[in-house]
Amino acid sequence: MSVKEDIHSQIIGGLADATFPIETPEKLLAAFPAGADTTCRSGDVAVTAGEAGTLLKESDFPFKSAKEVADVIVERAGL
Repeated sequence: MSVKEDIHSQIIGGLADATFPIETPEKLLAAFPAGADTTCRSGDVAVTAGEAGTLLKESDFPFKSAKEVADVIVERAGL
């Protein structure tokens, strides 16, 4: 599994219990198990939910699924 695929799947897993749609960045961070400190790791790459949140724009919201969140984050992070 590539770093991109690994981080993507971890984001989806981290949002498994989230209720969608998610309307705001604050609600998205709160949906992760450890909030902004939730960390996805693959090899030498580690990304916290807080860091990933800086890649999002107001126009990205609302998110309708965990896959949609993961797609946007891994694309913008250049993984």
